Amino acid sequence: MRKQALLIGNSDGIGKAVTQKLLTEGWTVYGISRSDVSLNHPSYQHAAADVREQAYSDTLRDVLAKAGPLDVCIYCAGIGELLDASDLTMDVQVVEVNLMGLIKTVARVLPVMLEKGGGHFIGLSSVADVLLSDEAPAYHASKAGFSNYLEGLALALKNQPVYITNVRFGFVDTKMAKGPVKPFMMSVERATDHLLKCIKTKPARYTVPKIAIPLVAFRRFMLKIKLMFP
Repeated sequence: MRKQALLIGNSDGIGKAVTQKLLTEGWTVYGISRSDVSLNHPSYQHAAADVREQAYSDTLRDVLAKAGPLDVCIYCAGIGELLDASDLTMDVQVVEVNLMGLIKTVARVLPVMLEKGGGHFIGLSSVADVLLSDEAPAYHASKAGFSNYLEGLALALKNQPVYITNVRFGFVDTKMAKGPVKPFMMSVERATDHLLKCIKTKPARYTVPKIAIPLVAFRRFMLKIKLMFP
């Protein structure tokens, strides 16, 4: 039986690359994103929907009904903008896409997986989830909630047949990568390889690059010092 995947936010970047890779490996893939995907493949079906809109949950419900049992669902949707303190409209959008979109997706997908007796939900977070930021506080806050929620679910479901994986990337070479300094930038192809590894191994948390872990810890410590001694 062909394996089936659902990707949310796969019109470009990592989501599109993973979609293409799974198709070449013989998967049936369903995609939902705000923009159309330029993929012409007999094993791919696409639905247009914005995770910020009310209609998204209905679209997701319809796709799940059409697809039947899923082997994996990957939440790739995400946006990030630098802070404009005079207009915080984008901060609201960032939280709605990065965090609330994830939760709305889980709310539809997880009960179906549990009812079917199996499945794997993967979310794309960031090592930014543990850092304060004066440049993009909404992005960092949304990823903190993202990681905390997914890993809490992983703990809650540890005795269930459904796996939860929180993937924490550093900088990946997509339009999401903002800021003047982008250390240890990873290619989309490399990020895709890591996601495929996660599909096979099903870890609760997966952080890459590994070198980012001590660097992020040091950065976090320095930010705390800065807050204590302005």
